[in-house]
Formats: sequence, structure tokens, C-alpha cells
Amino acid sequence: MTADELREARDALAATVERFARAEIAPHVTAWDAAGEFPRALYRRAADLGLLGLGYPEAYGGTPAPHALRLPMWVALCRYGASGGVLASLLSHNIGLPPVLALGSEDVKRGVIPPVLAGERIAALAITEPGGGSDVAALRTTAQREGGDYVVDGEKIFITSGMRADWITVAVRTGDGRGAKDISLLLVPGDSQGLSRTRLDKMGWLCSDTAHLRFDGVRVPARYLLGDEGAGFKAIMGNFNAERFGIACAALGFSMACYDEALAWAQQRQTFGSPLVGHQVVRHKLVDMQQRIRSTAAWLETVAARADAGDTGADWVGEVCVLKNHATQTLQFCADAGVQILGGMGYMRGTVCERIYREVKVLTIGGGTEEIMKDLAARQWHMI
Repeated sequence: MTADELREARDALAATVERFARAEIAPHVTAWDAAGEFPRALYRRAADLGLLGLGYPEAYGGTPAPHALRLPMWVALCRYGASGGVLASLLSHNIGLPPVLALGSEDVKRGVIPPVLAGERIAALAITEPGGGSDVAALRTTAQREGGDYVVDGEKIFITSGMRADWITVAVRTGDGRGAKDISLLLVPGDSQGLSRTRLDKMGWLCSDTAHLRFDGVRVPARYLLGDEGAGFKAIMGNFNAERFGIACAALGFSMACYDEALAWAQQRQTFGSPLVGHQVVRHKLVDMQQRIRSTAAWLETVAARADAGDTGADWVGEVCVLKNHATQTLQFCADAGVQILGGMGYMRGTVCERIYREVKVLTIGGGTEEIMKDLAARQWHMI
């Protein structure tokens, strides 16, 4: 794809996503938050536009796409839909399916991936446990081989789409040892006997179901083991890098949404005989928002270009980690500034800035906390 072709494709995709987000998401987000869910039909409508399959092989119903093309899709969906709850659940397959695609047998891939990309099934990823968060190597959920099955026992927590998921990619311990070497990935059908789910209440992402999962003697056919036993840790780490890039894209889109609302309010709100934007202190806040937005956008383009060129070594991994921190810090600043500019209205449910203000913190935690990101970057850059 030439530079001109890529530019045209990006513009066309962004326009399509903007229309979808404005028509299908933004008008309903407040009601969906109040209801605590959004319609499953939204998956099918997103799939019909090809949004769920972007970046996946054609053989499984997807559309291959470079990072440079996926970036504007994420940004536009967040900017014009402005709901982390919808984004998290609608696109939870982007963390649940990649291990299936990379490690699953051909039969498993053909049986699982196409229905998810068509919006007919929902996929999720289950790694975090009640007794540990970022320390993946310490997980305790076990999967013991018994004949043609694995028997799974344990718990997972903070699982996006955990209540609805038809397929759950679960990190398990398949050996008797400790650490990373015995960690495997197992694809668990959502209707498995012995699997129970409890919905969790959250500060934000109100329309995204987040679950506590319990596995009590859940029998899973051995064909659903993804790759070899003990191959899970490496796959999980690689999956995290893609998740962190997506989070950075989302943070940029949400930052833009806060800016859009704050600017519109500042231009029409009259105080002391002039619009808010006429006051230097207010327009300086808007400029500060733009400064951070533009630096984040430029950095994302650079990281995407490196990935598309095949430059995804240790240095790139470190850069993704600190980019995720930078993008979410940009979002924190823009959400706070947006609420401040809107004043009392910024504290009211139904405004974009209020909703995003409540949703900011989860993006600084999900995919790895700021502290973990810094430590990972230090290791990738051989500081320690």
C-alpha cells in the first residue's frame, strides 16, 4: 500500500467509524450506563462495517490491516462514541482472540474466530486473579490433565465481557512448579459446567460487564489448549503489547472528545460579558490540552510506523510502555481540564467530560499500571 493509498484508506475508515459512533453509540451511552449494559446487537452492527475484523486474516472473516490503519479506527470510535464502557466490551475480542489466532489449531480457529468477528459470539481474556494483578507468573488457577480433558480450578477477576463471553481465553498453571514456565493458555467455552460468574460494580465503564469468574472442576477438551503446555507466558506478554497500543489509541480519542466538548462550551458560554474562551486562563487550558493531544498523536504515529516496518524488538516494547503512560496522562489532564472548563455542568451526568473523568483511572491500570510500565521499559532499555 502506497502512502497515498494508506492516507485515503485512513480517511475513509475514520469517516465510517465517526458516522457509526455518532449514530449508534453516542446518543445512547447515558441510557446504557444507567442500564448497566448495551445491546448485543451492537456487535453485529459493528461487524457489518468490518470494525471487529480489522487486523485479522481474511480466512477467518477479517480484514488484514497495518497498525497505521487500526490507529484511526480506535481514535475515531473513542472520540465520537466517547464511552470506555462500550469500547472495552465491544472490542474485548482484541485481547481474547489473538492467542487463539497465534496458537490454536486450525479446527479451533475456524470454529471460534469467524463467529466472533461476525458479531455472533463474544470473546474475552481472563488473566488477573484476586490474589495478584500484574504478577502474572504468580497465578494460581490450575488445569490438570485428565484423559482427554483439562480440569480447571481457580478464580479470575476484573474480566471485561466476563458475564457475556461465549469464549474465554484463560491463563492457567498446567505444571506443579512456580513462576512462568508452567503457565499455559486454555480456551474455555462460556457454557462450561462448573463456571460461575459474578458481576462487579465499578466507578466507570458502567455499561461494560466486568466479572469475577470461578472455575470449579470445569472440564475443557484438550483440543482447546492454545499451543504447548508452558507456552502461555510468552504469548501473554506479546498480547499485552498490542493491548497497550490500543489503550494509548483510546486515550487519545477520549482526550480529543474532552477537548471537543470543552471548546464548544467555552465558545458559547457567556461570562462577564464575553464567551469563556475570551478569558486568557480558559483558552490557555485549551491550548495545554492541544499540546498534549498533538504530542500523543505524533508519538502514536511513530510507534505504529515502527511496528508496521517490523521493528518490534525490545526497544519498541519499552516505547509502547511509556507511550501508554504518556497517552493516559494526557487523558487525565484533558478530562480534568474539561470538567473545570464546563464548571458545574462538567459535574453533571450526561456530559462527555464527566463520564470520561470517571473512566480515566482504569486506563492507567488496565494492561499494566504506570509503575509496571516504567519498570518494564527500564528492563527493555537495559537500565537494570
